[in-house]
Amino acid sequence: MRHTHGSIEVVCGSMFSGKTDELIRRLVRATIAKQKVQVFKPAIDIRYAVEKVASHAGSTYDAIPVETAADIRAKIDKDTTVVGIDEAQFLDPEVVSIARDLAKRGVRVIVAGLDTDFRGEPFGSMPALMAEAEHVSKLHAICMTCGDEASRTQRLVNGKPARYDDPVVIVGASELYEARCRRHHEVPR
Repeated sequence: MRHTHGSIEVVCGSMFSGKTDELIRRLVRATIAKQKVQVFKPAIDIRYAVEKVASHAGSTYDAIPVETAADIRAKIDKDTTVVGIDEAQFLDPEVVSIARDLAKRGVRVIVAGLDTDFRGEPFGSMPALMAEAEHVSKLHAICMTCGDEASRTQRLVNGKPARYDDPVVIVGASELYEARCRRHHEVPR
């Protein structure tokens, strides 16, 4: 089944906000509708499984690991109607033109990723993907300090907030990161 129009959907938010669960939910619905689905993820993300996207809550969906965004273009099947891309913030800027090209071909592209890094700054190609998208869903987690709604990702080093000049990309889960609200998000300089 083909779509009458292609589109780009972005699911974004902080860590532990349910981005991958929402991506998987949409992919499962497309599968139930007998659409041809292919899912890609950055090869750098091996936290839970190499050939699956996996949420912190335990949901999984088969995926193809890619080193670069160009690998998506090389590995996409001609009859694919839905493309999922998880952790898009880790992919190079070509992911934007690939998503755009797929949508122009009539493919539904669903992208999930962090909209901001641990510093609270725009992360990778996510801002450009959000600008290109027809639909953007920003999800929120729960602040691990006060219990309010969290929109930030706090990186911790030995239990203390990471410094601004620490490396931006360090793949991890609850051992390195917490969800925080604006008030409790700290990035010492």
